[in-house]
Amino acid sequence: MALSTGERLGSYEILELLGAGGMGEVYRARDERLDREVAIKVLPEELEQDADRLARFEREARVLASLNHPNIATLYGLEEHEGRRHLVMELAAGETLAVRLDRGELSVDDALQIARQIAEALETAHEHGIIHRDLKPANVMLSAEGKVRVLDFGLAKAWEPADSSPDLTRSPTLTAQMTGAGVLLGTAAYMSPEQARGRPVDRRADVWAFGCILHEMLSGRRLFVGDTVSDVLASVLTSEIDVDAVPPETPPSVRRLLRRSLQRDPARRLRDLGDAILELDEYEVELPRAKAATGGSAAKYIGWVAAMVALIVAIALAWHMSRAPVHREIVYTEIAPPAGAEFAFHGDRGSPPVIAPDGSAVVFGAVVPGEPVTLWLRSLRTGETSQLPGTEGGFAPFWSPDSRSIAFFDFSSLKRLDVGGGATLTLCTARIARGGVWTPEGKIIFAPEYNTGLSRVSATGGEPTPLTTLLENRHTSHRWPVLLPDGRHLVYLAISHDTGDARENEVRVVATDGTGDRRIVSSSA
Repeated sequence: MALSTGERLGSYEILELLGAGGMGEVYRARDERLDREVAIKVLPEELEQDADRLARFEREARVLASLNHPNIATLYGLEEHEGRRHLVMELAAGETLAVRLDRGELSVDDALQIARQIAEALETAHEHGIIHRDLKPANVMLSAEGKVRVLDFGLAKAWEPADSSPDLTRSPTLTAQMTGAGVLLGTAAYMSPEQARGRPVDRRADVWAFGCILHEMLSGRRLFVGDTVSDVLASVLTSEIDVDAVPPETPPSVRRLLRRSLQRDPARRLRDLGDAILELDEYEVELPRAKAATGGSAAKYIGWVAAMVALIVAIALAWHMSRAPVHREIVYTEIAPPAGAEFAFHGDRGSPPVIAPDGSAVVFGAVVPGEPVTLWLRSLRTGETSQLPGTEGGFAPFWSPDSRSIAFFDFSSLKRLDVGGGATLTLCTARIARGGVWTPEGKIIFAPEYNTGLSRVSATGGEPTPLTTLLENRHTSHRWPVLLPDGRHLVYLAISHDTGDARENEVRVVATDGTGDRRIVSSSA
């Protein structure tokens, strides 16, 4: 039975119906306890009457509630009032990507900014063992500022009974503007071939759906169409995939990403969205080259390559000039993934091997399928490899100068762990971090967000203070600091994502106390 405007569901006042479908009704409601608006999804009676399925759903909901990422709509909880169970979720403002695509294709830049945020959300969920299984434009919410929220992670899996084939009528997200038939067609259009055949799926099903959405954003048309659900599924399984039906200025890395994402054979498909993020990162380098092909200047691309070379040379020279010749022992080692795990080196939230300053150990990231990524320690003295407790969801680790501790990020905090043992300490908030360094003075300098300057905080924790400031109309992000051998200066990348004018990416140097911030080279050099 649908709820009426003004009706109460526990402490929630129903404001309006947002949509309805096989997963129940979705309402906009006011949480009177916290004075905020939320989305309420009232589950169907069929779920309430199946004890096994309900227990499974509750387990899935607890896992979903653990996700913490700015591009994932938060699940606040699973509650019950007078026998009616309902999900309480973040109310994502804006319009769906489906509504936006009804107005036509997006610019290459806008499409890739949205695609990157979707990929980051998917990768985070995959690292927690959660597959979306129903990714489509109707499940992607866009704010007026271009912020992406991906909705309904994992609910399709949570709804289905064990050992069942996919049921299109149980698609989690239905909007009020869609008919039932329209929703089924929309869901089928983004199903992977293995889903369409009723076979088991893994994260590669989400990779396929991601490729379908990226193609549609660039081309302005749905990749698989038909008059009926069966026609759409037949198209998914057999129709030719025209990867080149995208704007001519689309960079080669993006075309390559589309081809790898839209392989019908899962064994040949891109395996991980972290790799998709790497391809999208290439866009920032390739964009000047693509502009040159359509009348732009190649100078930006050449300059950016020069900036990268200059950064490497600057670090190498600084290292050489600051070190007296000493005898160093050469250690050869080989690191294999831990038993049953695979390395988590990919993307800007990966954890490639980082060697301790004294050369005694290496820390790296690895993940067991179905579990969160964690950090591992490889001793270069004993050859033993061990998992570091308390590092679940951790990425981008870096060492303390004395090689006794590491710092790392998850999707909410900057944390510290003594590798010899002890509890993980939360130092401060860092939601979408982009790298950090640990100075000899006991300070950590890090990029706390995707679009901020660098910050500084004590290695024992506290309130961070700004170290660098974004230059107005010039920079959108400072990231990836690298400490120079003198321990008193660092270099970092100053990024501009607005590529529509003369704003440039730069390599800059700054003292660890925030003084002397200056440009070394830029992409216009």
